[in-house]
Amino acid sequence: MSELPIPEDLHLLADNFDHSFPHEIIAWAAHTYGRDLVMATGFGPEGVVIMHIVSQVAPETRIFYLDTDLFFPETYALRDELQRRFKLSFERVATPFTLEQQTQQYGPELWARDPDQCCRLRKVNPLAAYLKDKKAWITGIRHDQTRTRLSARPIEWDQTNSLVKINPLLSWSQHQVWTYIYLFDLPTNALHTRGYPSIGCRPCTRPAAEGADPRSGRWVGFKKVECGIHMQSGDEKGTV
Repeated sequence: MSELPIPEDLHLLADNFDHSFPHEIIAWAAHTYGRDLVMATGFGPEGVVIMHIVSQVAPETRIFYLDTDLFFPETYALRDELQRRFKLSFERVATPFTLEQQTQQYGPELWARDPDQCCRLRKVNPLAAYLKDKKAWITGIRHDQTRTRLSARPIEWDQTNSLVKINPLLSWSQHQVWTYIYLFDLPTNALHTRGYPSIGCRPCTRPAAEGADPRSGRWVGFKKVECGIHMQSGDEKGTV
């Protein structure tokens, strides 16, 4: 593992990697952070692409997912297929706060009344706990997904979780992601063929109209486009 860059120097590294291939960014991250590097996935198309690249250039990287206990069955099925395909062992990260306990404390279907709080309990807080002893994490965010991601850099300081954040697909388009998937015949969530371009928790995800914003099926009826794990301190909440 090489000498770790300090947060103040990350903007220079980001400039250097602005036009780099994802393979180069991930290889650099693995060389720099070693076992202190982890990858997050929600089993979306971007995550599948990054897993394929990680399996080639950084196979020792640990891959984790945030299990809210509210995933679609198709998402768990994809997880199992990816484990077989890439010979991976995913780390499950979840809150010890069960859905039954959540109902007792906050009432039934918290996601339908206060999705920000539900996301905080089931995703944001478990993520913070998991990352507290890590040095860097890889994500699949892209610039064109939401307004809050426009200012992201390929390598940046995650102020909320106090570690380095690696975004190797940041400048890719949705078309590039799916082209890569087709070229390498990679598995994806079966729901993508049923009108679900962006897939989260079962109660908060709906099919999107053809030609609509891919994330328009998430948190329908709320001014929310982010679960919160990619929001920096001081960012607006997921407003459109």
